[in-house]
Amino acid sequence: MSSERLATILKAPHVSEKAARTQELANQYVFEVAQDATKAEVKAAVEQMFSVKVDRVTVVNVKGKAKGFKGRPGTRGSWRKAYVRLGEGQSIDLMAKA
Repeated sequence: MSSERLATILKAPHVSEKAARTQELANQYVFEVAQDATKAEVKAAVEQMFSVKVDRVTVVNVKGKAKGFKGRPGTRGSWRKAYVRLGEGQSIDLMAKA
C-alpha cells in the first residue's frame, strides 16, 4: 500500500464526550476516516502516523441526519468513523499532532 493512500485514510480525530470516555476507559481513539477505508488500512495508517501498536479496529458508518436548510428538506453528509484500540501502555497525544 502506498504512503499517499495511507496519508488520505485518516481525516481527523473525532472529539466528543463519548470519544473522551472510551479513550480513558478502554484506551480507544476515535478517528474520522475515508468512506472506502478498510480496517487493515486504518490500522496501517495509525501505526505509521503515530508509531504505536494497534490491537483492534472497529469501523462504523454514520448516516447523515435529515435536516431542513432554509425551509427545504435536505440531509447532512454521511461519514465513517473508526474506533482504534491500542496495545497495553500505548497512547497517542492528539493535541501534539493537531
